[in-house]
Amino acid sequence: FWLLVTAFLWGATNPLLKKSSKGFEEINKETFLSQRLAEIKFLLSNLKYLGFLILNQCGSLVFYLTLSSADLSLAIPITNFLSLVFTGIVGYLIGEKSINGGSILGMVFVVFGVTMCIMSKA
Repeated sequence: FWLLVTAFLWGATNPLLKKSSKGFEEINKETFLSQRLAEIKFLLSNLKYLGFLILNQCGSLVFYLTLSSADLSLAIPITNFLSLVFTGIVGYLIGEKSINGGSILGMVFVVFGVTMCIMSKA
């Protein structure tokens, strides 16, 4: 259950972080330091971005706590696969480009790989 929660928090927040940081790429300062400071200021003043970042980091905390009772050889691939699925679903729901054949093929390969991991443990 907690791996599913982790995957959802990571996967759902990925496209939301991307969307809420719109405008970040347009920051253009002359020096390296002023560029980094302007980027940090932009992100820290963006409440939507901060909210999604906090949720994403909560996913990391849940994952860390779950690892004490989970089989690592299964927990990591399962969580990463489910995170990918949630990223695709939420991205589609918020209007990112549609899932194409290459993405579906990639997901099929990941399902195959995770299935092999699970079967090797049985």
